[in-house]
Amino acid sequence: MRITLNLALIGLLMGAVGVPVRGGPPGSAVTVDLKRVSAAARPEGDDKTYEQLNFLVDVLNYVQENYVDPIDTQKLVYGAAAGMVRALDPFSQFMEPEAHREIKAETAGEFGGIGIRMILKEDWLTVLTPLPGTPAYRAGLLPNDRIIEIDGESAKDLQVADAMEKLRGAPGSKVKITVMRWPESAAASGAGTKISSGAAVEAPPVEDGAEDEFVLTRENIKIESVQHRKLEGQVGYVRIAEFSARTTGDFRDAMRALSQGGLAGLVLDLRFNPGGLLASAVDVAASFLGGEKLIVYTQGRRPESHQEYRASAQAPYQDLPLVVLVNEASASGSEIIAGALQDHRRALLMGERTYGKASVQSVIPLPNHCALRLTIARYYTPNGRSIHRDEKKKTGGITPDIVVPVPHDVEDKIFAQWEMIYEPGKKPRSAVKKDETARDDVLDRAAALIRAGNVLERLKVQSK
Repeated sequence: MRITLNLALIGLLMGAVGVPVRGGPPGSAVTVDLKRVSAAARPEGDDKTYEQLNFLVDVLNYVQENYVDPIDTQKLVYGAAAGMVRALDPFSQFMEPEAHREIKAETAGEFGGIGIRMILKEDWLTVLTPLPGTPAYRAGLLPNDRIIEIDGESAKDLQVADAMEKLRGAPGSKVKITVMRWPESAAASGAGTKISSGAAVEAPPVEDGAEDEFVLTRENIKIESVQHRKLEGQVGYVRIAEFSARTTGDFRDAMRALSQGGLAGLVLDLRFNPGGLLASAVDVAASFLGGEKLIVYTQGRRPESHQEYRASAQAPYQDLPLVVLVNEASASGSEIIAGALQDHRRALLMGERTYGKASVQSVIPLPNHCALRLTIARYYTPNGRSIHRDEKKKTGGITPDIVVPVPHDVEDKIFAQWEMIYEPGKKPRSAVKKDETARDDVLDRAAALIRAGNVLERLKVQSK
């Protein structure tokens, strides 16, 4: 069998199984007799792997020669790699270059952009809010501004994810956006006032439905993953939206701020937190444990996959009364924290059973700036509980100590009202109107429990 492929693509297909490929410079074409090469290079006892590889190349060769339209071979190879990995589990993923760049930006906790959150409204991208201190905020973009062009191209029917890809880029690069400003946008924030370099300067008033053009310089946008506030009775509240490289530092800053003036206890809200970096989740759990207690361990097929993560000898908040909130959307890192604190009887868990994602993914670089996100192990709670979701048996996740069912429509409202709107010269406000907000009964119960103090005091004594 002979097939002509881009040399880099040959490497992507065959490098994983150890077939050496030599030829011209990257990007050049090479003709390979795969049966001859595989027969000479395959390890003893590995015949089935090479038979299957030959089958894959048979399909690719047939498509190249017979498909009705000209084909992009790279697209086919990437599709084959994606399908192969997708057959493993829902969390493993083959990533093309753009997806690889995106996930690196997400886990780093910052990216080059202009600093806005957007929604689709009547098929148009609409600014939900500019983020404080970002290029969009300083330039004067307002909530409800309709984005009609990005770099001269129409934004009509553009999806939010596609728009974010266009707006992100290297810090220091520029992007031009054109917005249609409606009366409610201008009225909400004082038409005619534009923010530039942190100072308010007069700008021509924006007419009803008038277009306005902004040329913005991208900056590193830091993703806010930790929010905090004080509740009634000196009860602290911390919500962690995800675990990024910034989460540990942001969490410590939040706890220091809340501790000023004293804390009766803490509500740690991990609802809707899908996880993220394992190290950041371990750091948060370690803040409450101490005593070199086991937080989580991982186990996979390879011996080196067994790793234990422990707290330090001392923890800054190991005696602080603590309630942790979880729900069906709490996964991965959130479950690591919840499982460790529950096993050590260090906190009371309240809410609904968690999702049940107890697998560890490693990001492996590949040629052509692609990457493979592969499940390499599963994690277990200190008591050896596997909480991995079993779709067939409908098992998995962590069941809270106090189960509080919440209707999905109410949860959706609670999640939506966490989103804050930032406007120049005004206090931040919820994206949901006050008369449309839902009461957060789970949070209210948790705060009341801490104020009462009786149950948590008993748990604290038992954990010593």
